[in-house]
Amino acid sequence: MKKRFFFFFAFILNFSFSQVSDFKTIDFSKADNIAKLNEGRDLNNLPLLTHKLTSKLPTDVEKFRAIYTWVCKNVSADSYQHNKVSRNREKFKNDSLGYIEWNNEFKKIAFKKLLNHKKTMCTGYAYLIKELCFIANIECKIIDGYGRSFETNVEELKSINHSWNAVKLDNKWYLCDATWSSGYMINGNLFVQDYNDGYFLTDPILFAKNHYPIEKKWFLNKNLKVSKFIAEPIIYGETFQHQIIPIYPKELNTTIKKNEEINFSFKLLKPISKESISLVKISGDHQNHYKIYDFKNENGIITFKYRFKRKGFYDIHLKIENDIVATYSMEVTKT
Repeated sequence: MKKRFFFFFAFILNFSFSQVSDFKTIDFSKADNIAKLNEGRDLNNLPLLTHKLTSKLPTDVEKFRAIYTWVCKNVSADSYQHNKVSRNREKFKNDSLGYIEWNNEFKKIAFKKLLNHKKTMCTGYAYLIKELCFIANIECKIIDGYGRSFETNVEELKSINHSWNAVKLDNKWYLCDATWSSGYMINGNLFVQDYNDGYFLTDPILFAKNHYPIEKKWFLNKNLKVSKFIAEPIIYGETFQHQIIPIYPKELNTTIKKNEEINFSFKLLKPISKESISLVKISGDHQNHYKIYDFKNENGIITFKYRFKRKGFYDIHLKIENDIVATYSMEVTKT
């Protein structure tokens, strides 16, 4: 699957706070158009593809944008590969050498499938981004770690299951995830191509809500304890689309007393309207909207309150427009 997955070099890292807003003066439309004009090109000649994508762009960030967008929109996630690797991780969970031997053979097959059919899993996306950047003379790394979603690594880090990229632009490191930008799976076997720009040069604090690197320096912002990572509320691809960072409640599971006031808060990385924000409980096809109050927006920090009047267990969802962006589990006890 990759030629140089585990080549490591000594380098000096500049981990200053970085995100796509560093390039707010850059118009990415030209890079996006070039990626679109080269839609459907094959992977048999990576230097030629890189030249087509980058030669007419003046800056490294625009070149990287064209590479990233092209990969996300022209490579499909392969559920067969993902499921096969997951099964063998479980099979060899007590035999690391056996898994390494199996994986080394499997990577050869997977790499051919990427080149010939443009189908892969997360490591293939990260590898292809890195290879195209190498040809374009842009420093880029593959980052391996734990991806957290509503179905994996929820309450403990069970397995290393994800790969993404760090890219160096203007002497700063940035994070991105081409796999999760490219689309999503339905029922674990049907891939839907649906580009999500929120994973491109993402705010490191937001990125750390569902990405836990093996090498903690790749948090970029600060190290995060495993216990804190797995305690976080569940977030989704839509969280990245709307560019919000959940702040409070700090944990997925919260216990409060009946009639106790609870605060909700999150940070906006781009403007949204007050009317688009709601707090709901979902039962089948029905949604119950909670009457939130004391709503405030101070310097991009949204806060509001709610009071549960009955004891019980509640799965609560924060919504922006029609999208769920955070999920919390509340246990409401007697006063």
